[in-house]
Amino acid sequence: MIPVAKPLIGEEEIEEVEKVLRSGFIAQGPKVAEFEEAFASYVGAEHAVATSSGTTALHVALLALGVGNGDEVITTPFSFAATGNCALYVGARPVFVDIDPSTFNLDPECIEDAITEKTKAIIPVHLYGQPAKMDRIMEISQEHNIPVVEDAAQAHGAKFQDQMIGSIGDMACFSFYPTKNMTTSEGGIITTNSSKLADQARILKAHGERERYQHSVLGYNFRMTDIAAAIGLVQLKKLDGFNQKRIENAEYLTEHLKGISCIESPFVSPQVKHVFHQYTVRVKDGKRNDVMNYLNQEGIGTGIHYPIPIYKQELYQNLGYHDHWSETEKAASEVLSLPVHPSLSVEELEKIVITLEAASDKFF
Repeated sequence: MIPVAKPLIGEEEIEEVEKVLRSGFIAQGPKVAEFEEAFASYVGAEHAVATSSGTTALHVALLALGVGNGDEVITTPFSFAATGNCALYVGARPVFVDIDPSTFNLDPECIEDAITEKTKAIIPVHLYGQPAKMDRIMEISQEHNIPVVEDAAQAHGAKFQDQMIGSIGDMACFSFYPTKNMTTSEGGIITTNSSKLADQARILKAHGERERYQHSVLGYNFRMTDIAAAIGLVQLKKLDGFNQKRIENAEYLTEHLKGISCIESPFVSPQVKHVFHQYTVRVKDGKRNDVMNYLNQEGIGTGIHYPIPIYKQELYQNLGYHDHWSETEKAASEVLSLPVHPSLSVEELEKIVITLEAASDKFF
């Protein structure tokens, strides 16, 4: 089976973890601080605050911004549930708007109609590794004085107009889950250019402590461990190489899938560096599941990211959501993610193309 995702852990990561284990300092410690500094430098942000996951990074970011009960957070419904759930965690209401069908990202032209006096944050998602239209989103942010939290869980190393993702919005949140472009096993990080927001995030993710055993606010245990940070420091050094291989694999697939009319390859905006966390195509004419099952039977892993818009999840239906966004729902019925990870061989890429050609002949 060719997996749709594959974490790449080498001997260097193992050796660094062993050093941490032998040091006796395995919780949050010097390695976390080193990783924070290295990641902030990489994305060109002033500060980075490591957390236990990408989800807790989003949670802490909203708390640091003061988002709370009765507030509203504008975001996309075409994402992993954590993008909406983080607003619920702080007592706010996610307000969903439609996506740009070409990029699958939040459509900036839908944002302003959703703004109310209760709007306290905008969360664009850089889906599949392609940055959202941050120029227009930041214009709206500045016009209405609404902070932007970038959900960059899938966009490590991506760029918008030559500016690194993680350095554009008021805050940005990354995930280091094993399937991401780089991993720490589990973990997340917040980047920001605001010392005030960074300080608040540090307090909130560590039990609300400003000093040891002095709790100034209600905080949480969302800390990263030195074990995770040790992995992250090695992975960060490899990230550009991983991303380049993903881009090359994506270019191969796009070039060789041109002749398959039922498959629509990903659009890449000329404004961005797309790092292809996922290589996600559209399968036309309602045949997505047929093609997916055929690929799986032939030993090719696939994924659907994401089959159900957040507002259609049971949780949100029970909360009274009755949204209907046409581009979001069309995408949810058509998208199919193919393997694009750095360890793919040319032979495996060839097999993906040949199998899709066979699926096209069979179903179209």
